[in-house]
Amino acid sequence: MGLQIGDKIPHFKAKDSNGNDFDSNNLIGIKPLVIYFYPKDNTPGCTAQACGFRDQYVDFTDLGAEVIGISSDTVDSHLGFSNRYKLPFILLSDSTKKIRKLFGVPSGLLGMLPGRVTYVTDKNGIVILIFDNSLLATKHISKALTAIKKIVS
Repeated sequence: MGLQIGDKIPHFKAKDSNGNDFDSNNLIGIKPLVIYFYPKDNTPGCTAQACGFRDQYVDFTDLGAEVIGISSDTVDSHLGFSNRYKLPFILLSDSTKKIRKLFGVPSGLLGMLPGRVTYVTDKNGIVILIFDNSLLATKHISKALTAIKKIVS
């Protein structure tokens, strides 16, 4: 069983799209987080989702939140994806699927693809929203933004 609402997200480390070390402890306790797991760079649904987060990124940051996208793609793939679509937020490479397992993200599409799940946490890392929907990729953005607005107002 994966994370539930009210759980604290686990500590994790990964490489970002520039090959830099990312440590979740550098953000937990400081700002609310939107952590979204997606199947694959440069696929139609994942691109639409990433561009949706890009287009509303300022709305998230104006509320003090940070957006983090995670997939099992390589650092190089993330760099190309990020540059191609001018993504302003953090993309993390989870090539071993260790972070996905820590969160308990289920597989999507009859177990054939990695799942698409968005977690929203308050600034202390407590999960306030879990949106698990592989088919409605762009719906994740509005759900996450609504959740962030509720905790900062």
